Amino acid sequence: MASDTDPRTNQAGLPSANPTSSYWLREPNTLLLGRRSTPDLPEEADIVIIGSGITGVFAARSLLQDYSCNKKVVMLEAREACGGATGRNGGHCQPLVYGTNPAVAAFELETFSFLERLVRDEKIDCDWITLSGGVHAFMSTPLFQTAVAQIDSLTKSHPFLASQLEVILPTNPSKLVRLRAPNCHGAIIQKTAASLWPYKLIAHILTSLLPNPNFNLQTNTPVLSLSPSPSSPGKHQILTPRGTLTTPKVLLATNGYTSHLLPSFSDLIVPVRGQISAIVPPSPVQTLTHSYLFAADPEKGQHAPRDDYLVQRPVLNPDSGGEMIYGGGRRLALRLGLGQYNDDELELKVAHYLRSNLSPPLDLGGKDEELPATYEWTGVMGYSRDSNAWVGEVPSHRGIWVCAGYTGHGMPSAALSARAVAAQMLGLPESGQGHARLPEEFKITEERINRARQGAKLEDCGGWEGAYFSGPADGE
Repeated sequence: MASDTDPRTNQAGLPSANPTSSYWLREPNTLLLGRRSTPDLPEEADIVIIGSGITGVFAARSLLQDYSCNKKVVMLEAREACGGATGRNGGHCQPLVYGTNPAVAAFELETFSFLERLVRDEKIDCDWITLSGGVHAFMSTPLFQTAVAQIDSLTKSHPFLASQLEVILPTNPSKLVRLRAPNCHGAIIQKTAASLWPYKLIAHILTSLLPNPNFNLQTNTPVLSLSPSPSSPGKHQILTPRGTLTTPKVLLATNGYTSHLLPSFSDLIVPVRGQISAIVPPSPVQTLTHSYLFAADPEKGQHAPRDDYLVQRPVLNPDSGGEMIYGGGRRLALRLGLGQYNDDELELKVAHYLRSNLSPPLDLGGKDEELPATYEWTGVMGYSRDSNAWVGEVPSHRGIWVCAGYTGHGMPSAALSARAVAAQMLGLPESGQGHARLPEEFKITEERINRARQGAKLEDCGGWEGAYFSGPADGE
C-alpha cells in the first residue's frame, strides 16, 4: 500500500500499483491494454505528455488533429490507459454556473457543449445522457441562503448565466417532492448536466490517435523523476524503469500526482482521495431524470461540508440496470482525504455511509436499508489552493507545462483547458474554431502563485471549512 503525502512537503508519490477496481474500468478497451506503440521506450521526443486521462488525451488530440503539428508526441502512463482520476470519477459532466467566477462558468458551459457535440458528431459510444438538470439539494439553511444570494447577484451582473439556474425555495414542498428531495432546505437546479461512461469517451479518443505515426503511447511506464538534461541544454530528462527519455517540452497532465514530479507545486495542487460506490437499487428500478449533489455546512464534530454526488446508470429493464453511482462521504474519511494519493484501499466508514444514504432520492418505503454495491473504489483528485485549475508553462521551469488541479471538477473544464495548453506549447493563439479563451483565473503566473500562497491556508485547500462554493466535486 502506498503512503500518503509527506507531511513536511505535501509531495505526492507514484500512483499505486494495485488500485481499487473502478466500475468504469471493468470493460477495458482491448486495443489499449498494455499498449506500447513501440516495444522500447523512445530516447527522444518533441513533446512528452505524462498522464492519459481526459487532460492528456485531449491535449494529444489537439496537438495532432486540431493543430496538425508534425511533431513526435510520446504519452507516458504509470498504469493502464485512463487508469487515474478520469477512469475513477463519478460519471458526471456538469458545469458550475454559480458560486464561481463568471468567466470560469462560461468556459465550463462551452466545454460541456464541445463535449456534447463531439460525442454526437463522432457517434462515441460512451453512454452520454443529457439530463433534465442537476439538482443541488441543500441540507442546511445557511448554505442555501448563501447560494441564493450569489444567484441574485448573478441575475444582475450576468443574466445569461442566471438563466441557466432555477431556485426552488423550501416554501415549494411539492416541487421538492417531485425532485425527490423532500427533506432538503431548498434546492437549485442547474439546467446543464449529463452523465456518461468517462473511460469509454477517453478510450475512443485515444484509439483514434493510435494510427498516427507521430503518436506513441507507452502504458505501465511510471515516471520516476523529471530533471534538466545534463547533456542537452534546454531539454528535460524523464527517468522511467524502462529507460530515459529526453525532450524539450513536457506536459504534466497528472492532476493529484503533479507534485511527485514538480515539488514546487506541492502547496498549490494537493492530492485528495475520494470514494465512490456503484449501488444496486431495489426492484422495480426507479428512474432518476436528474443528477444530484447534496450540500451542507460542516456538521457537529466534523470539519468539512457535505458534498455527496449521485448519478444513475441507464435502466435496462424494471429489474436490472440503473446502478446508482454515489460518491462523497469525505467528511468521514481519514484527514478528510486531504493529502492522500493512494487509491489502493477503501475506507469502511465511507463505504457504509454511501451504501446507506440513498433515501431520498430513492424511495425505499421508509426503510433504513443498506443497499449492496457491485463496485467500491477510490480515486485521487487534485485540489487547487485557490480553487482554480492551473494551466500553462511553469515560470521557474521553462519547457514544463501543467494542466491540472481541477478541485474535483475536471469533466466540464479539462478538455478545452487541454486544448489551450496544447496551443501554448505550439506558440499558437489559445482560442479559435469557436472555442472560448482560457479563463485568466486558470493561467499560471508568478503573481498568481504568490497570491495563492498568501491566501487560503493549505489545510483549507479545496474549499474546506465552508468555502464550499469553490466547486462541488465530480468525484474525479
